[in-house]
Amino acid sequence: MNRLKLILLQVAVGLGFLLLWHVLTAYPILAPTRQTQFFFSTPLDVLTRVWKEFASGEIWRHLWITLVETILAFAFGAGGGILFGFLFARRELLAAVFDPYIKAANALPRVVLAPIFALWFGLGIWSKVALGFTLVFFIVFFNVYQGVREVSPVVLANARMLGMNERQLLRHVYWPAALTWMFSSLHTSVGFALVGAVVGEYLGSSAGLGYKIHEAESVFDVTGVFAGMVILSIFVILIDYVVTLIERRLLVWRPAPSTNGQG
Repeated sequence: MNRLKLILLQVAVGLGFLLLWHVLTAYPILAPTRQTQFFFSTPLDVLTRVWKEFASGEIWRHLWITLVETILAFAFGAGGGILFGFLFARRELLAAVFDPYIKAANALPRVVLAPIFALWFGLGIWSKVALGFTLVFFIVFFNVYQGVREVSPVVLANARMLGMNERQLLRHVYWPAALTWMFSSLHTSVGFALVGAVVGEYLGSSAGLGYKIHEAESVFDVTGVFAGMVILSIFVILIDYVVTLIERRLLVWRPAPSTNGQG
């Protein structure tokens, strides 16, 4: 699809949603107008609040704190997932021994861990980083583990027949095989790192986007809640765009898709 056409369609969907929101809150279709606006605010009020947040400069500090928490959670979680994913995939006995404990840890609800991390690390950034770490780690871990385990036995046999040692196998066989699996979870991992940061801020903090949303919610400021959600959505789109650019740079070796309909 043409790039311009795709952008126009995406903009049209957004404008259609705003128009529907305006109609449902400006006219007594589902409920009295005042009651509807109390629960859902209006698009104009929300956008005006978003503009005021950026114009005053207050929101930048909160965005920066959330960004730092997201980057740290992603870096630690992805690094740990890659390291232990490779280790467990190459050590079958180790993977078998720790298998039930990894599954049990992954099954724990992260919201339950948030108060524990706040108790251990305080209400600063590290409790949010720890929560984001638990979300990112398992996504990357399972992808890297599966990627290494999916290496073709024929490829391994041929590589060993050519005289490759374990270090060369890791560099030329296992690592390229795991890269595809790892990058497939890149966008999801960054998103979950942001989720961990925002949820942690929502449950207990003094700054950040989650704190701003919780602050507005605590005084029934529905416009402030929706404004925080809009800012968060913009923030997510920008992060996803940056991740896409990085992914394209790192995967320049990937063959371009065929355009003539042939394999």
